[in-house]
Amino acid sequence: MLDKSWIAAHIPHQGSMCLLDAVKEWSDSAITCRASSHTDPANPLRAEGRLGAANGIEYAAQAMAIHGALIAGDDAAPRQGYLTSVRSVSLHVAWLDDLPGELDVHAERLSGDSNNILYQFSLSHAGRCLLEGRAAVVLDAAALG
Repeated sequence: MLDKSWIAAHIPHQGSMCLLDAVKEWSDSAITCRASSHTDPANPLRAEGRLGAANGIEYAAQAMAIHGALIAGDDAAPRQGYLTSVRSVSLHVAWLDDLPGELDVHAERLSGDSNNILYQFSLSHAGRCLLEGRAAVVLDAAALG
């Protein structure tokens, strides 16, 4: 299992914005990570003391970034990615901060090429789906212009 220090060394999110604790499993097409930062009162995504379920999209985006770093391998520098759209997002809960224990964050690459990737993602807690959707990611957006 890859831990938080490995994650922080391979994605741009640092400090309290590095939301994921570990990589549970991964393959060329999918990744599942573990997170407990949703219970932290100092989570930077909280608004008025609460962490709304839509913030789970950022958890999923970080899992996608980790997946990209793993696919790139240790010898290659990870490419900068930008979340360009989310679609078909279903929120099955209102809040994430009232769930004790860990969240499972899953992302699966559905299609893509060297610059554009489509992922399907979900967050779950104790086997219950909290939110799900699809996200488009563009890598090296500056190079496209």
